[in-house]
Amino acid sequence: MKRDYYEILGVAKSASADEIKKAYRKVAMQFHPDRNPGDKAAEDKFKEAAEAYEVLSDTDKRAKYDRFGHQAFAPGTGGFSGGSGNMDDIFSQFGDIFGDDVFGSFFGGSGGRRGGGAGRARGVRGSNLRVKMKLTYEEIAKGVTKNIKVKKYVGCNTCGGSGAKDKGSIQTCQTCGGSGQVRKVTNTFLGQMQTVTTCPTCNGEGTTVTAKCGNCKGEGRVFGEETVSVDIPAGVGEGMQLSLSGKGNMGERGGAPGDLIILVEEEPHKELQREGLNVAFELHLTFSDVTFGTTVEVPTIDGRAKIKVPPGTQSGKIFRLKGKGFPEVNGYQRGDQLIHVSAWTPQNLTDDEKLMLEKLANSPNFKPQPTKGDKSFFDKVKEAFS
Repeated sequence: MKRDYYEILGVAKSASADEIKKAYRKVAMQFHPDRNPGDKAAEDKFKEAAEAYEVLSDTDKRAKYDRFGHQAFAPGTGGFSGGSGNMDDIFSQFGDIFGDDVFGSFFGGSGGRRGGGAGRARGVRGSNLRVKMKLTYEEIAKGVTKNIKVKKYVGCNTCGGSGAKDKGSIQTCQTCGGSGQVRKVTNTFLGQMQTVTTCPTCNGEGTTVTAKCGNCKGEGRVFGEETVSVDIPAGVGEGMQLSLSGKGNMGERGGAPGDLIILVEEEPHKELQREGLNVAFELHLTFSDVTFGTTVEVPTIDGRAKIKVPPGTQSGKIFRLKGKGFPEVNGYQRGDQLIHVSAWTPQNLTDDEKLMLEKLANSPNFKPQPTKGDKSFFDKVKEAFS
């Protein structure tokens, strides 16, 4: 089970953006792989901290996490776009937090990329994709797995994503010597100051392509289509976003793929109306139905159900079917179905029908006689949605 993101960084839920940034920097420094060589547990904690920071540093993702927890995102991703757990992706994503000069001073001039070619980030990270997904009330109530076809950039099969014609067409960058970085020493009144910047020739990749792949024109990717399986948790709502890490556009020249953002849309139901976790239904009955009582069948998101309408039921009465609403996304609560009774008033009467009603109009039993126990319309509405 995933640990709480605030617990991972050691901050309170009310922590400011600056406090979260400082906390992440501290944890990342503590468990950085270069400080803990060969320590798998430390590397896992480093990745865990990066995942927590990506969510909590993003205003929208943090709001969704605070409300729905880990289930606010696609199952298993936690909203973290570096789903592969690749260390290079983490360094490239959060370089602004650490700073190249900080890593250079702490880790023997590695410049945040861990030196040499082994830790160097490849290519350019792909962009995120956003798609809309329509769901029925029944799918929302139970959760569903859907396979969708997504048109996007995928890796080039000809060059394996390198963008090069062949292996011999990839050479070590002559400017940076394969490190992906350029160091510059400046003399100041305090002494020599060393700065590390991304290599302008290879854009930090450490290699250059001398002959491009004919299929992808050197990008390492082509436009295609992929079938993606999406697990939708029960209880999602209109406008909620789910994130699938690594399912967006493939990056250039072996760069990490972006994320696929699923925007939930609710398909309107023919008979039911959603009100938060509750489901509302308007039940129209005849005058004789509410007078003598009846048994009727009503639709629910789980099928159909029978309810008894007792004799003398007043128009505006609200019946409640416990647990027949939507489940909470990140909890155990479930809504109810609210059935609002509306006594149908006939609009076109024959002369004989009018005569019968006129005779009944003066009967004492047909005079409104509300009692103190009868709740007002506003009390009923307040009770129904409380």
